[in-house]
Amino acid sequence: MIKNFKRRVLGVQAAFMVGMFSQEATAQSNFGTIARNITESIEEVPGMITGLAYMIGLLMGVLGILKLKDHVENPTQTPLKDGAVRLAAGGALFALPIVFESMQTTIGSTTDLVSPATVNKVEFNVQ
Repeated sequence: MIKNFKRRVLGVQAAFMVGMFSQEATAQSNFGTIARNITESIEEVPGMITGLAYMIGLLMGVLGILKLKDHVENPTQTPLKDGAVRLAAGGALFALPIVFESMQTTIGSTTDLVSPATVNKVEFNVQ
C-alpha cells in the first residue's frame, strides 16, 4: 500500500514538473501574472467572510436562546453561562462585518492597499 502511494506521489510530482517546465507555461506565467491572478481571486473573500459571520452569528444567537430556555426549565442540568456564552459569541460574529468596515474606513477607503515600489533612476556617486 505504501509503495503504491509512493508511486502515485512520484507520478504527480513528475506531471507537475513537466507542466512547470513546459514552454507554454513559462512563456505565459511570470510573477506579475501570478500576482494579478492571486489578487483577482481573493477579491471576493471579504464578502464571503461577511456572509459566514452573519449566518454563524444568527445560529449562535438562536442556540444561545435555546440554552437559556433549557436553563429556565431545568437550572440544575444547564448552567446559565452556556446560553450567555453562545449569545455573546453570536453577537460578536454578527458585529464582525460592521467592525471590519469601520476599520477599513478608518485606515483608508482606497482599494489599493499595497502599491508596488517603482525605481525611476539609479545613481552611483562614485568618484
